[in-house]
Amino acid sequence: MTAFLDAVRAGDREEVERLLAADPAAAEATEAGVSAPLLALYHGRRELAELLARARSELGVFEAAALDRTGRVEELLDADPGEATAFSADGFTALHLAAFFGAPDAAAVLVGRGADVRAVSRNALRVQPLHSAAAARQVEIARLLLDAGADPNAAQEGGFVPLDAALQNEDRELEALLRGRGARPSR
Repeated sequence: MTAFLDAVRAGDREEVERLLAADPAAAEATEAGVSAPLLALYHGRRELAELLARARSELGVFEAAALDRTGRVEELLDADPGEATAFSADGFTALHLAAFFGAPDAAAVLVGRGADVRAVSRNALRVQPLHSAAAARQVEIARLLLDAGADPNAAQEGGFVPLDAALQNEDRELEALLRGRGARPSR
């Protein structure tokens, strides 16, 4: 599976397709518990993530949330409501992933089904979903999270707050939203 995962990380669609044709089970590969579709997303390869999602036997809540597959998210939450607050192998909730990868419909479903908008990632980043939305410039999702009770001044590792990301990205719309909800820069 090393060659397959290397091809996913590199975004080598041709090689990924060749390896999938030789072994369709490769689509189920993981690296440290992170699925191939999520690995592709982490490396900025959304189109490849979509291809890998179609090749898998089924998507888990983390992949479904990141890819905005709301029907699948709802199906998984119907079967196990605890999935709304579960953490992935790399320490994120499905809501963190939906927020970061720009999946507003999945984020809304997750919030509506009890996802914790103040959940702190279980990794060195120590981010909340609002940090994820701010880093990815997801204003609509940031608004949803704030409306659901996210703390506009929550600090992640290093003391950074969501407003810091808006300022760094020169995202005036996100900055206005956060300031309107009482956000202050960390410094």
